[in-house]
Amino acid sequence: MPLDLIALTDPQSPQAEAYRSLRTNLDFYSLENPLHTLLIASPEPDEDRTRVLANLGVISAQAGKRVILVDANMRRPRLHTIFGLSNDRGLATALVDARAKLPIRETEIPRLRVLPAGPTPTNPADLLASARMSQVLAQLKDQADVILFDAPPLVAVTDGALLAARVDGVLLVARAGQTRRELVEKAKDILGKVKANLVGAVLTNAAVETGVYV
Repeated sequence: MPLDLIALTDPQSPQAEAYRSLRTNLDFYSLENPLHTLLIASPEPDEDRTRVLANLGVISAQAGKRVILVDANMRRPRLHTIFGLSNDRGLATALVDARAKLPIRETEIPRLRVLPAGPTPTNPADLLASARMSQVLAQLKDQADVILFDAPPLVAVTDGALLAARVDGVLLVARAGQTRRELVEKAKDILGKVKANLVGAVLTNAAVETGVYV
């Protein structure tokens, strides 16, 4: 099992417990503001974003929820690598061909499935902004309790902002000691302009004594 999935490789670790706390906080938030679809975003390129998404997905599935992880980072996809899946077909395939079935892949984890990014298209942002994307979202909602999306960094390209405007909420990931404050503020400004629902933030690489472990 990949080291990225600490929720599986070391479920008793402080990091895994932090993911369980994150899931609990999101569950409480959802009582009044349902989070059926959630984008895990970052201001700049950062593998921690995808790692947070993958572990949150595992923890949610372990709690009995039907989970689909969607790799909407069609420029630099990574989810298929973490879960050892093929990327020959995926979200891009379904967006380009309206007749294509969603190539959602099973994983070794019960109730957890993945929709890979698929072959890199020439126009990822246009596809995410298309009417077809609305159809894909509707299909996904019929098949899962929780749908978590990965996307390119908010400050680099428009893909993340386009997706943020379509989902129920956005969770912003920043890395302690690395992500600059001005980039976080810029990411928040981008989310504000598309009227996205920023539900919170995750700080990774934080010192253990702070109580933030992921």
